[in-house]
Amino acid sequence: MKRVLIGLLVVWVSLTAALSNATAQSTLEIVITEGQNSARPIAVVPFQWLGEGEAPYNFAEIIMADLRRSGRFNPIDQGQMPGQPGKDLDVSDYAAWARLGVEAMLVGEVSLLSGNRYQVTYELIDPLRGQITGGTAQALVDGALVNSNDHVIEGRSSVVGPNQFRQYSHRISDVVYEALTGERGAFLTRIAYIYVDFEQENPYHLMVSDYDGYNERVLLRSPEPLMSPSWSPEGNRLAYVSFENGRPEIFLQDIYTTEREKLTSFPGINGSPSWSPDGTKMAMVLSKDGAPDIYVMDIASRNIEKITDHWRIDTEPYWTPDGKSLTFTSERGGRAQIYRVDLDTKRVRRVTFEGEANLGGVVTPDGRGLVVVNRDNGQFHIGRQEYPNGNFQVLTQTTLDESPSVAPNGSMIIYSTTHNGKQVLALVSMDGRFRARLPSREGEVKAPAWSPFL
Repeated sequence: MKRVLIGLLVVWVSLTAALSNATAQSTLEIVITEGQNSARPIAVVPFQWLGEGEAPYNFAEIIMADLRRSGRFNPIDQGQMPGQPGKDLDVSDYAAWARLGVEAMLVGEVSLLSGNRYQVTYELIDPLRGQITGGTAQALVDGALVNSNDHVIEGRSSVVGPNQFRQYSHRISDVVYEALTGERGAFLTRIAYIYVDFEQENPYHLMVSDYDGYNERVLLRSPEPLMSPSWSPEGNRLAYVSFENGRPEIFLQDIYTTEREKLTSFPGINGSPSWSPDGTKMAMVLSKDGAPDIYVMDIASRNIEKITDHWRIDTEPYWTPDGKSLTFTSERGGRAQIYRVDLDTKRVRRVTFEGEANLGGVVTPDGRGLVVVNRDNGQFHIGRQEYPNGNFQVLTQTTLDESPSVAPNGSMIIYSTTHNGKQVLALVSMDGRFRARLPSREGEVKAPAWSPFL
């Protein structure tokens, strides 16, 4: 517990060094560990290439991986498919697909246009409905009966360039996910995290990548610890803590231009930055007046307001979606628990009671859940509580779980954990049924932050 509470101040100045034979950059790769049995079966048919030679890209591979990683869907193996149609009109036997238990099937075609541009067309089909209607149904429109393809759930077409293939695949995944769940997909999002490699001269790296670990970029290399990345609501800037000047300071950095500015450098602790929902304010932990307390800064004017005032540790502020209150971790009751403070009245209420301690609270995007690091029987796991007070569920069974961050659609949680003696990132669905791991091939990764919708 002492190790984690020290980390509450500045999220870990001292780091565990268990590294070997590292190279210049980490590479994340999602490894699903459990949860596919309860997912909904769907079919992602390889998109038909209408040109000559080899297809320019495997769109289906990316889409299948996205939907599988969501924990909600289990794409069937391509070898099980009764055919590989490119469009709905090519489906000759809807019943064959329905017999496989497939709830929906995605088909598509890719053709080459002039100027090295490609037309990508796809349709999402309900095979059971197609079986019932025989592929067409009749509907009354302006007093006349017309054919209605109501078994086609979604159908779209776009022109993209070769450098947009992967991004457009994620976009298709978002469309499919929303069409089948009613919730917005989060496959076109990014994650920020800290990568550590003590074999390098500047071992601490602030990284940004796609949610699945691809297209990673180094935003900053430092000889001293970096920690607590936090996304702006627009998704174009990060706030984080750096010790590069020999003390904790909060910086803001543009992820596209990499330009940065120092936000705070008060005496003592400057830690745990958290953007307000409207992007105009930053909650943070400062100890300039003595004990670590929660402050809110107006970013434009740099004016600060003290929100809590207690001789015990107050840390890890997180905004509620309405911007009217903050949750934070505090030892004021003797052990770390999550509290809520109303920003107008400054009234503080404790909201967690489950287990020995709770810390690292994150309010879900819909404002109805609270994700925490829960300690019970000496074990640290990710848990979810109905917010502000309600049922509590432990979601993970990994080792020394910490730093949870929630996808902007509220479906998944990314967090830091320990695997084979190294710090890695892991995923767990909000209901705890699906789990995956994002190991780094070299070094260690920690302190993940999931971006907003981009």
